[in-house]
Amino acid sequence: MPLSSSDPSPTILIIGASRGLGAAMATEFLKRGWNVVGTVQESARTELHDLADRHPGLEIETLDVTEPDQIAALHDRLHGRSFDILFHNAGTANRNPGDTIAEISKEEFVHVMVTNALSPMRVIERLEDLVPANGMIGIMSSGQGSISNNTNGRAEIYRGSKAALNMFMRSYAARHAGDARALLLMAPGWIRTALGGPDATFSIEESIPKVVDVLLSQLGKPGLQYLDREGRTVPW
Repeated sequence: MPLSSSDPSPTILIIGASRGLGAAMATEFLKRGWNVVGTVQESARTELHDLADRHPGLEIETLDVTEPDQIAALHDRLHGRSFDILFHNAGTANRNPGDTIAEISKEEFVHVMVTNALSPMRVIERLEDLVPANGMIGIMSSGQGSISNNTNGRAEIYRGSKAALNMFMRSYAARHAGDARALLLMAPGWIRTALGGPDATFSIEESIPKVVDVLLSQLGKPGLQYLDREGRTVPW
């Protein structure tokens, strides 16, 4: 059920919150007294549904970010509401991270690029009017999207998709020069999730509170930042 318009608590819209980092972000924001609207790709029960059973401040919407019609429909459902933060978390990786650009199939390349680079920008372009002038628009990027920091060439399809995302967000920021909203590309580190894998360096529990700290620290600061979970600038 939609939250009351008189509810004074700040609200975040998290795109891609069914599990992993997105569900953990929803949990952390709820702990801090925020209301949360989180999206899931399908109607099947997820971690977010379990969380909603325990928290009346959480709403769930369905969205496949690769489908423009669904993005438009979500906008229509949320029309008239205001979100202090719009944060796009949904993303994917190719099945074999070791594949090089010479080895990846065209179909899988397109899927990763559409999901990680094109779809976040489509979501932001369509939903930006739901974020007030003192709000934030953020995206879960990756330190692997840094061109300067690429010294080993691994995970190059994923790297390429995040580098493309970063470039598109810089173009968005240039087109919105003078906008008072904070714009943020977040590099959370290598975290143990279904996407990050079991060998990743950091746990969700030690990472997400820091990610949320950084998001909140940037509210009210206009312009685009590319930051890690410690709040440090990541080289483009």
